[in-house]
Amino acid sequence: MAADPPRVVAAATDGACSGNPGPGGWGALLRFEDGTVRELGGAAANTTNNRMELTAALALLDELKDLPLHPNLSIRTDSRYLIDGLGKWMAGWKRKGWRTASGAPVLNRDLWEALDRARLPAVRLEHVRGHSGDPDNERCDAIAVAYSKGSPPPLARAAAAADSASAERAAEDPAPPGLTQLLSRLELADRLAQGGYTLRLAELAQLVELPLARLEDRQEAWSWRDWRVSPAGGDRWRLERN
Repeated sequence: MAADPPRVVAAATDGACSGNPGPGGWGALLRFEDGTVRELGGAAANTTNNRMELTAALALLDELKDLPLHPNLSIRTDSRYLIDGLGKWMAGWKRKGWRTASGAPVLNRDLWEALDRARLPAVRLEHVRGHSGDPDNERCDAIAVAYSKGSPPPLARAAAAADSASAERAAEDPAPPGLTQLLSRLELADRLAQGGYTLRLAELAQLVELPLARLEDRQEAWSWRDWRVSPAGGDRWRLERN
């Protein structure tokens, strides 16, 4: 019998724009419980940062709709515009015929209507502060910025339903498919170590590209590449240079 496809356990999006309006890009990623990653990205010639944020979320929701999802899955985003639009403002916009409280037409109505149709009730939006060391937010930002500059980066294209052999290989070799992604993660690890920041276990799993299940039983310090990973109390871990 074929193994059940791995569930999506983490997701993130971001958008970028140069000039606002100007050339823009968006990025998104999905993490599966077998440790694999799927990344998405795209560009628009003349757009705004808000449109790119909404476009990223729409592309991610479209990707998620046919995949098995972990019950605690959330979409991490640094866009309050996206979170407040879907969670607070949209009901009022609809009642007013897609007008704001001041009577002006709602901007980006086409994307808001598409997002409303694409909603997944069981998947919530979670705000993360941009450029604060969150690994997935940093990666989505890098993808979005690269697309906005016309230089799309290599993207991870993990299949949602890996066979058992490929899933085992992914678990044994957590290295990302591209050197650019690896460098980004190592630079982030250095920033986290220098700043003395701590990571939740789920965030640590994202950084080291290992399935969360392989880290949950660890209680003692261990080594990852050039860093010592030490428990910092509760569900927190700290990186220190070896």
